[in-house]
Amino acid sequence: MRTLFNTIGIIGKHSDPRIAKTIASVHSFLCKNYRVIIDSKTAAALPQSSIESCELKLLGESCDLVIAIGGDGTFLAATRAIVNFKIPLIGINLGRLGFLVDISPNEIQYKLYDILQGKYLEEQRYLLQAKIIRDNQVIHQETAVNEVVIHRWVTPSMIEIVTHINGVYLNSQRSDGLIISTPTGSTAYSLSAGGPILHPSLNALILVPLNPHTLSNRPIVIDDTSEIEISFCQTKQINALVTCDHLEIPKVSINDKILIKRFPIPIRILHPEEHDFFNTLRKKLNWSSGYHN
Repeated sequence: MRTLFNTIGIIGKHSDPRIAKTIASVHSFLCKNYRVIIDSKTAAALPQSSIESCELKLLGESCDLVIAIGGDGTFLAATRAIVNFKIPLIGINLGRLGFLVDISPNEIQYKLYDILQGKYLEEQRYLLQAKIIRDNQVIHQETAVNEVVIHRWVTPSMIEIVTHINGVYLNSQRSDGLIISTPTGSTAYSLSAGGPILHPSLNALILVPLNPHTLSNRPIVIDDTSEIEISFCQTKQINALVTCDHLEIPKVSINDKILIKRFPIPIRILHPEEHDFFNTLRKKLNWSSGYHN
């Protein structure tokens, strides 16, 4: 056995009452051998009153493993909540697409059993950290698992974005915005905007323009140790919206700067032993339909 888990946390999609039965089933299965703590919002959706629970932000302090039950959105929330505690995360998919949550409902008990016995593949994925700088002060910062996006906001006009990489000028672009994506996010918003799919093991980031005015402005892949600085070049005041995954940082102004770089601590993800990234792509994107190797 590679590791020993004593206390296991559960984070569920508490806004969806349909998954309460699955969460209760996983809780019951785990309680036979482990101390189990459920995040308080998820616990409130369950019928049992004797469940041990705590706030989501405190879950990582008490657990040495966390299970996210829901879709990719639940997994992203769990990642941001526990990444500082350096504990591993397992994803159970009750959503629709689910690139990050790779255990299906009919596999839960036997695949969880194997993982808890040390039969798993572990990978590490890095997040992004975005800081909004105003008058040389950090006024807001947030982490993102998939991507940081700069959007035009409450304006019909394009915004003009100036990008520097490690202090070196890259380009100026008029567009609807810019996506800065991790390899994890390369199958999310970046993909829908025309960006490439990156293998999760790559140490890289993708910059993808959103509806650029100049069609020659294409996605670019850079090293993930790079620091990206975004500023604006406008003749009049604009408002921009910055999102980190689905979390919004509104009212970014013309004189602000946005600094984006890799978050120093990776998230540890545990997969079943047979996990295969390419198989996931084939299934989720419906590749090779009708072809059998």
